[in-house]
Amino acid sequence: QGGARRAGIMTDVHRRFLQLLMTHGVLEERGVRRLQKHCYRVHGRTAAVEELEDFINNINSVLESLYIEIKKGATEDDGRPVYALVNLATTPVSKMASDFAENELDLFRKALELIIDSETGFASSTNILNLVDQLKGKKMRKKEAEQVLQKFVQNKWLIEKEGEFTLHSRAILEMEQYIRETYPDAVKTCNICHGLLIQGQSCETCGIRMHLPCVAKYFRSAPEPRCPHCNDYWPHEIPEVFNPDKEREAGTSKANKKPSRSRQH
Repeated sequence: QGGARRAGIMTDVHRRFLQLLMTHGVLEERGVRRLQKHCYRVHGRTAAVEELEDFINNINSVLESLYIEIKKGATEDDGRPVYALVNLATTPVSKMASDFAENELDLFRKALELIIDSETGFASSTNILNLVDQLKGKKMRKKEAEQVLQKFVQNKWLIEKEGEFTLHSRAILEMEQYIRETYPDAVKTCNICHGLLIQGQSCETCGIRMHLPCVAKYFRSAPEPRCPHCNDYWPHEIPEVFNPDKEREAGTSKANKKPSRSRQH
């Protein structure tokens, strides 16, 4: 009965939103807000628009019994809020099994291991491709492996920057538990938010690590940045990260200008 009562929260607006989010896999917050508006336009013109947080909580209360959740996180490089639909019942790599062959999944595991073990949170394509001979399943040539890595990028499991690969925020959101359990000795966490850390900065004295957005927030008003753990001087450049107010201002000024070409999504 409790399940039926909760299910009453799901209107056509919520159902369409969920369907569209599933096709995207992961979306930045502004994309999620656009999606919500679109769903209200299509199905709920007369309905009172819920705050995004309440809207997602409503959906999550229904998805709970299915072990699925819309999870909020942030990009590691600049702290942009992102949302992903996460399956809590299966291991993330087995969830990927419907899209990838056994040897492709093994390539992903090998890339993941290199990324987790690295100091920087990146693995070079050369190092990943050197492991192709060790893959389970059907033999894979290096050329094929390069294409598979691009497929992981397109599916938002990996990000490529200048020939190096790191985890996409979708992968971090979906795989945090799996990574913590599978690589307990290699896993890194942020000293500020205690979340899983792939890319970040570390103290040269005591070795603690911080996400770049956490570094930016923690040292925002500090005249001289010092390590929150050992109080030694923090030698790294304080990064510029996502600022929702600046983003809104930029969006408004862009909207006032006549676009010279169509925006790509």
